[in-house]
Amino acid sequence: MKLLRVGTAGAERPALLGNDGTVRDLSGIVADIDGEVLADAAALGRIRAAADAGDLPVLDADGLRVGPPVARIGKVVCIGLNYHDHARETGAEPPAEPVIFFKAADTVVGPDDTVLVPRNSVKTDWEVELAVVIGRTARYLESHEEALAHVAGYAVAHDVSEREFQIERGGTWDKGKNCETFNPLGPWLVTADEVADPQALSLKLWVNGELKQDGTTADQIFPVAEVVRYVSQFMTLHPGDVINTGTPAGVAMGQPEPKPYLRAGDVVDLEIEGLGRQRQVLKGA
Repeated sequence: MKLLRVGTAGAERPALLGNDGTVRDLSGIVADIDGEVLADAAALGRIRAAADAGDLPVLDADGLRVGPPVARIGKVVCIGLNYHDHARETGAEPPAEPVIFFKAADTVVGPDDTVLVPRNSVKTDWEVELAVVIGRTARYLESHEEALAHVAGYAVAHDVSEREFQIERGGTWDKGKNCETFNPLGPWLVTADEVADPQALSLKLWVNGELKQDGTTADQIFPVAEVVRYVSQFMTLHPGDVINTGTPAGVAMGQPEPKPYLRAGDVVDLEIEGLGRQRQVLKGA
């Protein structure tokens, strides 16, 4: 299933994208798409049954905003330097263990919402990423099979980053990762049963129509199953939590000087095979 949330920010309603591209209203079945619903097999079964029966009301999608596909996210866990080609382009050694950092849940916005370039920013960068959404409480998972069984689904994430704040201003990466609007998510949550192999997905990102990133999740240093298993050794993952699993080569930081960092007025498009497409117009904060 492709689950989404539509409507004005803060007042989205749950919806389902049909195979024919029709958006159907789920608000008569569930109150929202959140961790509680994703962990409830009965609720997901009711959605499937209604979809199969064709009983869901059609929503007029023309001009309808698409919000983040998951509400009330507890935490956004991010994995840094998780693609071989991205490590090479930045001159970094591939990490021996996954690099973990966090984004605040309030950085998450809809897939086509405005991204704000922070005040005094000179190095705002792009990163297309595969997002993993947790569907069952995960702690101390022992195997890759067990890890994947705890995944509700997958989505497109844009891990927008300010590199000067991140690297040159002291401390951890947090200052460059948590600016407002820095985590567009969606358009859909594609349930795990529709993604046969999370290590066989192409990722692409364009800036002002120019292809910048063209990678595949097959190049991940730590695959999705290992990322979920590993993270569960250090923290409890709850239904509705999100893991951004890293970005392939092609970010601005890896380009020759002068590096083409983002500015107000730029347009970023990104997509992951089978998971949908985003577009953001950048404005000044």
